Amino acid sequence: MHAIGQSRGWCRWAVMLTVAGAVALPGCGGGSDGPGGAGTPAQPAPPTAPPTAPPTTPAPTTPPSGSATYGNLQAASLGPGASLNGALPFPADNAWNTDISKAPVDPDSDALIASIGLTRGLHPDFGAGLWEGAPIGIPYVVVGAGQPKVKITFTDYGDESDPGPYPVPPNAPIEGQRADGGPFGGDRHVLVVDRSANRLYELGNAVPQADGSWLASGGAVFHLDSNTVRPGGRAGWTSADAAGLPIFPGLARYDEAATGVIAHALRFTVSRTRRAYVPPATHWASSDTSASLPPMGMRVRLRAAYAIPAGTSTESRAILQALKTYGMFVADNGSSWYISGAPDARWNNDALLRELGAVKGADFEVVRMQGLVKP
Repeated sequence: MHAIGQSRGWCRWAVMLTVAGAVALPGCGGGSDGPGGAGTPAQPAPPTAPPTAPPTTPAPTTPPSGSATYGNLQAASLGPGASLNGALPFPADNAWNTDISKAPVDPDSDALIASIGLTRGLHPDFGAGLWEGAPIGIPYVVVGAGQPKVKITFTDYGDESDPGPYPVPPNAPIEGQRADGGPFGGDRHVLVVDRSANRLYELGNAVPQADGSWLASGGAVFHLDSNTVRPGGRAGWTSADAAGLPIFPGLARYDEAATGVIAHALRFTVSRTRRAYVPPATHWASSDTSASLPPMGMRVRLRAAYAIPAGTSTESRAILQALKTYGMFVADNGSSWYISGAPDARWNNDALLRELGAVKGADFEVVRMQGLVKP
């Protein structure tokens, strides 16, 4: 988590996948129905359970297009990286689920896209396997009604956090968590979906404690069944994301991509942002006021004229079509054009890198911004 003037938000690490492994680029970037199941706080307690391995479940169970369920996650599977089985966070008319393919282009689109990079390609900030010993991407866990709620102690940003307790399992997967149990840093995001209550709990710089409680820089609770997505939040507040947005709804997930349809917007990072935000974002993370820089919450889409190449893998095609139909939100400072996703052993890293990387910044345009806030 970092602060710039009045801004607050968590930094991130971008990961560059390669055929041989991965290269780091710095940026600011399971539960069960029964019981159980800006800097890192100093001297964290060791995890109370072994790190959770990335999911290796078989073929996805998401229903075909047209049978999605909005705002009700009760049919989701349980556990780390579990399938939502066709469920989508938030109502159908929520900004995350809105078709913006025919929305007007922002008058400053050309300058804004140029500031991010016209010739730089998209990059998957997720994949299969490990990088520096940790799964590649932002993990999550789905829990049920029996998951006990535990105390959350906020170390830095309690004044912009939703109070606990949260239903976080003691072995919830943590972003950057090494498979060998070794020490790690980074953003340490923890994302917990409570399918029974249709709630999403997100923490930044999260550290499990021996008594089952957690330390975190801050946290947010989102209502997945409502367009009042964060009743306890306020304009100007951060979340586990610099933009004040929820992280989980914007992740590329294998269980969706493998069906060929991702029916929601995604999230991405850029290297420089403006001291401003546009809804649905609620927060900024920059001191630069240049109108040529993107504010947090700015949405871009893949141009209608862009033709997805024949032979593109099912997963990459689903991502690119989602970028045409729903676009993606600027959610954090980090490496430009890096798309966020959840780790999964079934991703094809080489195909993602090759097929997404062929799409350049010049292939995008900015959807007209409304309600720009300049703190």
